Amino acid sequence: VQLVESGGGLVQAGGSLSLSCSVSGLPLDFERYSVGWFRQAPGEEREGIACIIHLDDSKFYSDSVKGRFTVSSDAREQTVSLEMRNLKPEDTAVYTCGVDLLLVHGRNEEVTRCASAYFSGKGMQVTVSS
Repeated sequence: VQLVESGGGLVQAGGSLSLSCSVSGLPLDFERYSVGWFRQAPGEEREGIACIIHLDDSKFYSDSVKGRFTVSSDAREQTVSLEMRNLKPEDTAVYTCGVDLLLVHGRNEEVTRCASAYFSGKGMQVTVSS
């Protein structure tokens, strides 16, 4: 399985950036898997920020990006994208695409966290300057 990310780089605060992840070699149909994006800032824990649960067509966003980031996927192209708007210096991190996610559920079965991914890309740097 290969995940290849693209689109990272340097952007000014308040700007926008689009990330893309191309997936290949999955043993099952792309839509059988949950997919999403993680990030890790220096000295911080890895955080699942935006995830798609294909089986019930739902999405999860962490509080840190909700309302600013939009995750999407294309089953035919087997891609996962992340549109980031109104970027802040605290969004600076290494961003990694993931497939086949470990999801944490709350009392009402809602997804409360995308904890990890079985398949991950190598990651790419996103730097937001102030």
